[in-house]
Amino acid sequence: MAMQYDVVIIGAGAAGLMCALTAGYAGRSVLVIDHANKPGKKILMSGGGRCNFTNMATTPANFFSANPHFCISALKRYRPEHFVELVERHGLEYVEKAPGQLFCADSAKDLLNVLLTECDWAGVDIRLKTSVERLVEHGEGMRLATSLGTIEAGAVVVATGGLSIPSMGATGFGYDIARQFGLEVTDTRAALVPFTLTSHWKDRSEALAGVSTDIQVRCRDGQYREPMLFTHRGLSGPAMLQISSYWLPGDELDINLLPDEDALEALVRARTDSPKRRVSTWLGERFPKRLAQSLVEWQGHDSVLAECSNAALTEWADTLNHWRLKPAGTEGWRTAEVTMGGVSTSAISSKTFEVQGLPQLRFIGEVLDVTGELGGYNFQWAWASAVACGQSL
Repeated sequence: MAMQYDVVIIGAGAAGLMCALTAGYAGRSVLVIDHANKPGKKILMSGGGRCNFTNMATTPANFFSANPHFCISALKRYRPEHFVELVERHGLEYVEKAPGQLFCADSAKDLLNVLLTECDWAGVDIRLKTSVERLVEHGEGMRLATSLGTIEAGAVVVATGGLSIPSMGATGFGYDIARQFGLEVTDTRAALVPFTLTSHWKDRSEALAGVSTDIQVRCRDGQYREPMLFTHRGLSGPAMLQISSYWLPGDELDINLLPDEDALEALVRARTDSPKRRVSTWLGERFPKRLAQSLVEWQGHDSVLAECSNAALTEWADTLNHWRLKPAGTEGWRTAEVTMGGVSTSAISSKTFEVQGLPQLRFIGEVLDVTGELGGYNFQWAWASAVACGQSL
């Protein structure tokens, strides 16, 4: 005898749990299944274990998608303050680390507990270590063949996430389901991910591992003013993670190491005001010591300012305001925070997240071709798409 539920949600992550509790409170019988051994694994590891769970400044402009209008409806209906209200009801303490970016004050476990408690109160059934072998249309509902046995559902919601961080159990299963039912899946690539460098620059970066400096970086149509971090493999930090969403193999990054200064003007002025100072001293006032020393080594000379020709200062200024660097690649799915691309939204309702012509099948969260910038936007998309879908089930 098949188990029967109004709603079966595949994926016990942020979007899946939020959709489950929303549908449960609306009076639906809800089952959440996940092949992992724990729910909310990405919630637990995100934000350094403290989870940047929303951004108060969320707008549709913070998202990438082949259809940039798709996210507008859900984001408008479920806003960051709605989620804050939910966590405050549970007494969860949070901090604003950067403008608009809210993190758990103690641990992401507290946030996961809020979701699991709400699911419990809403009567949601959660089954882990459960695989789905087959999913087929069954009358006006769906039938699933799973490791639990056969399950019949009025609707199935796919909340399987993307391909990022496979060690957390990420797979392309949601894309397989989409293709099975004739939906297009746009090209996927790792996003919000550190860069790797070619051997020459990798050695230089490795020598500076752990050094961070505030920069402005440009690539294609993107530009960000954030800290950059040197690592053993290349470049990371918020600036690099952000710009990785624009970068494609072969692209060059234009890095401004002195975003608040016109380096040439400042160097010419310094040559006039303090001609006996060395370039290295001038750099040492603007950069962490190790980086200032490395810049001198990379440039190959350290002169007294009075002895620097206009050409030499122009060369220095170009290095500082326009360091052009072509990354070897990115660290890929292993460390990417999100997946760029995914299930095309062209056949998905932006109101209910149902598949056109097949309302008993829905897709929410990261599995869709909607990707946020760094800073809590992807979680806000998970909550907003989940609530819009859950309310309409």
